[in-house]
Amino acid sequence: MTSSFDFKRFAAGRPNAILGIILMLCFVGAAALGAFFTPYDPLAMDIPDRLAPPSAANWLGTDQFGRDVLSRMLIGARESLTISSLSSAGAMVLGIGIGATASYFGGWADRITGACLDALMAFPGLLLAMAIIAVAGPGKSGVIMALALAYTPAVVRVIRSSILSIKQREYIEASRSLGNPEWKTILFHVIPNCVGPLTVIGTSLFAVALLSESALSFLGLGVPPPYPTWGGMLADSKQFVASASWLVIFPGLAISMAVLAANLLGDALRDYFDPRMEAG
Repeated sequence: MTSSFDFKRFAAGRPNAILGIILMLCFVGAAALGAFFTPYDPLAMDIPDRLAPPSAANWLGTDQFGRDVLSRMLIGARESLTISSLSSAGAMVLGIGIGATASYFGGWADRITGACLDALMAFPGLLLAMAIIAVAGPGKSGVIMALALAYTPAVVRVIRSSILSIKQREYIEASRSLGNPEWKTILFHVIPNCVGPLTVIGTSLFAVALLSESALSFLGLGVPPPYPTWGGMLADSKQFVASASWLVIFPGLAISMAVLAANLLGDALRDYFDPRMEAG
């Protein structure tokens, strides 16, 4: 009962989809490049060449320790995109598992899930992530876990509302009539029919996780220095806004464009899976 994804139909007449894909491929390419090659050692300090403006030798200039900004941007792309991807994927897995099980079976499980969901949704995701990091401790794994747990309730809410209507449809009754176990019905018939809203929430979560990771790094709760992330680079450069503006411009622009790419893809996917939204 699921419909296949048609890329040509998805891209046709949607310039936001094309632009989002191009931008996202650029960032993924930069992250992949940073894993194998950087112009300079991103951790090597060169104090005599500190705060050098962009030049032929250092295309994006150097920071307050003489480290090449371009090299750190490439490594930061890998770190920031990896954290955002893993945390949003973790939220999706947890949210789908909890939401699908609770809403499909209903009863006390659904009531308890709904009550917990209402309580957690009362707290902003970033504030909840900060509370989790306070317990788990900062660092890459701590940030991933904190963001995944903080944004799981958003996924639970989406899949819960979708399954409440899907589980009453004829093909679900047919699967039950054939004697399929409940887990098989959920896995192969219920969840695949939620692919539209799940895809949209997945792209939205990636953008939110990227912003949240940057905010946590800016507050000193992310990946500890000297290893770079875009948010950490912004935090390090805040005292040089007037004297070395390139230290703020380049990581800030990267974060903005990556969030823009994810939002463009999310909007295009929403229009693809629900043409009524596009018509409206």
